Amino acid sequence: MSKLLTPLVVAATLAMAACGEKPQAIDHSGVAKRDVKASQGAQNAFVAPGWTAGDDTSWQTQLRTRAQQGQNEYSRAAAVPAAK
Repeated sequence: MSKLLTPLVVAATLAMAACGEKPQAIDHSGVAKRDVKASQGAQNAFVAPGWTAGDDTSWQTQLRTRAQQGQNEYSRAAAVPAAK
């Protein structure tokens, strides 16, 4: 009984240790992150062309364009005539 119980206790302990959640509010430097509006965004070379950081109208335009051109399957699919 003891030979079976010891591995089970160890496995249960390891499983419970893996269930912990690390705090996500502090970055690598130990300083708390401050939330900003989504339109503030990143200010680097990887932003979409035509979008200006901090401009809400530009942000909304980019979201609308991405939804219509990149994520709308009806506009992406070629027009196929209906079969008769």
